[in-house]
Amino acid sequence: MFFKSKAPEKDKNAATNAAEVIGRMVQRQHSVVEQVAASPAVTKAGTGSCIGSGMSIIGNIECSGPTQVFGRIEGELRASDLLIGNGAQVEGSVIAQNVTVCGRVKGTIHAVRVKLQNDGVVEGDIFHRSLSIDENSRFEGSSRRVENPTDPSSSVDAKGPQKKDVTPAPLPSIDTELTDSK
Repeated sequence: MFFKSKAPEKDKNAATNAAEVIGRMVQRQHSVVEQVAASPAVTKAGTGSCIGSGMSIIGNIECSGPTQVFGRIEGELRASDLLIGNGAQVEGSVIAQNVTVCGRVKGTIHAVRVKLQNDGVVEGDIFHRSLSIDENSRFEGSSRRVENPTDPSSSVDAKGPQKKDVTPAPLPSIDTELTDSK
């Protein structure tokens, strides 16, 4: 005797749903892999650092290699090559050899090469040797070309001559004026 059960249909639906979920996960992974592959910041597997879109960090970060930021950072960020991705926010100083801004930076950037692209926004000063700004990007601040923008002294040197402390001449006393006019 042979019995036909409805359980295989449930298993079939569960398998279909699982396959759809796995398919969506693979698509997301491919999307992230495509973003990483399109970025010049990562050159070899395991040599780059990534701050994901779900991360928020308060404090100073120093990476010896290339770095990608898709989350939010408050503090100083140092890296050799830096990509600030779409949706990323950095509030603080950025110091790197190469910086590509597709997200938002509010603070000072010190880099040899700076690129604002894909609607990137910078609110602050940029000290650089090379700067390029795409049409849809926005920059509010001052830009200063300096020979060694990553040197700590470059921002002081780049601002030009500093004003010397000048003591103003004493103002005449009103009592003196009144007694002189009598």
